Amino acid sequence: MSVLIHNHPSGDPTPSRADIAMTKTIVDIAKALNITVHDHIIIGKNGHASFKGLDLL
Repeated sequence: MSVLIHNHPSGDPTPSRADIAMTKTIVDIAKALNITVHDHIIIGKNGHASFKGLDLL
């Protein structure tokens, strides 16, 4: 099991296209290794975004 976490120095935690693409790549590699990615959380200045909560994972 794993959870990905990173920050956006801009302060806006909205996932970018690059964040979404990177997450898909990591999830695909993790599956091949029998690892489940449960969420990817982006931390911003005034909050956070959860890929699971946004139905992106």
